[in-house]
Amino acid sequence: MNRSLLLIAVAMFAWGMGEGLFFYFQPIYLQQLGANPLQIGAILGVFGLAMTLSHIPAGYLADRLGRKPLLVAAWMIGILSTWFMALADTLPIFVIGLAIYGATMFVMSPLYSYVTAARGDLSVGRAITLISASFNSGAVLGPWIGGQVGDLLGLRQNYFIAGWLFILSTVVIVFIRPQPVERATLDRSDRSWIFNPRLGAYLGVVFLAFFATYLPQPLSPNFLVNQGGLDLSQTGTLYSISSIGVVVLNLALGGLPARTGFLLAQVSVAAFALILWRASGFPWYVLGYFLLGGFKTSRSLGIAQVRELVPETRMGLAYGIAETIAGIAVILAPLLAGYLYKQEPTWMYVLGILIIGLSLIASARFSPRPVTPVDLSAGSALET
Repeated sequence: MNRSLLLIAVAMFAWGMGEGLFFYFQPIYLQQLGANPLQIGAILGVFGLAMTLSHIPAGYLADRLGRKPLLVAAWMIGILSTWFMALADTLPIFVIGLAIYGATMFVMSPLYSYVTAARGDLSVGRAITLISASFNSGAVLGPWIGGQVGDLLGLRQNYFIAGWLFILSTVVIVFIRPQPVERATLDRSDRSWIFNPRLGAYLGVVFLAFFATYLPQPLSPNFLVNQGGLDLSQTGTLYSISSIGVVVLNLALGGLPARTGFLLAQVSVAAFALILWRASGFPWYVLGYFLLGGFKTSRSLGIAQVRELVPETRMGLAYGIAETIAGIAVILAPLLAGYLYKQEPTWMYVLGILIIGLSLIASARFSPRPVTPVDLSAGSALET
């Protein structure tokens, strides 16, 4: 791993710890601020909308202006929005800060592009999952600490602690090396990739997979507290376990062909939904949340496969389009989850399992096939 990737890994570790302090508790904190389940679903949908609107412009600018400036900008906006949430004392003001924080997710397109370009001999899938593992290694500690702080001092204090950790992370990220901007030839063939039927079909898979695997998640903290009888410390411990699952599954599945790992990661999330639906008790929840780590692994490997279907000069924009598709799923899934939770809390798990089954069929049919070792040596594909 070269110097810049190492610095990114350190910065992501610190950011993962900070985000883990508050992110998983946000549905509970929103409830404490006075939001009902439908409002929580709608607010999380607004968060998803902010994420969605930012990806394509960020990917385009990363291809045109360079990746490092976009990364530093995202880190800075993340600091500002977190302090905004920390200082907010009413629900509407907090939601504004949350929406701004959601917009910082535009970082994913330039981040994936930067890591892809700097990966050296690593496959794209392996490089992205390693960086994701760094983030989630930090996120192992964040939820556990956040649960302890939330029980003792209140969830609001988690945002203040996260703000300081984000400042530390930003100091690290400014020292990564800039990458040259790759200029594309402006002819029709360079633009034809966006109309590729294979890419269109695969982006449909991306939407279905992310919608299906996210649906059981947004209201699960409320389910654990309200129906499962857990306290904040136990809930935080479960999300720490989930981050351990991300690290383990990233390292295990990231070494497989991206298509295979993508399928297995979705199966892992289906098992999580099944456990929360049918099982009860903290040991079962621990197993379920470990398997939930497959969600972030599926996201990394799902997005990584886009690289095989686009030219290198459009890598940032293509990642941005894929992240936008994923963001639309994040907008819609919480709305449905909130409705289902209000009717019957377990319905979000039942429907999630059914849709994941459909996603597995579509993923097996339309995901890019593994390529030959000769192709890999030329740097033309993702899988190893």
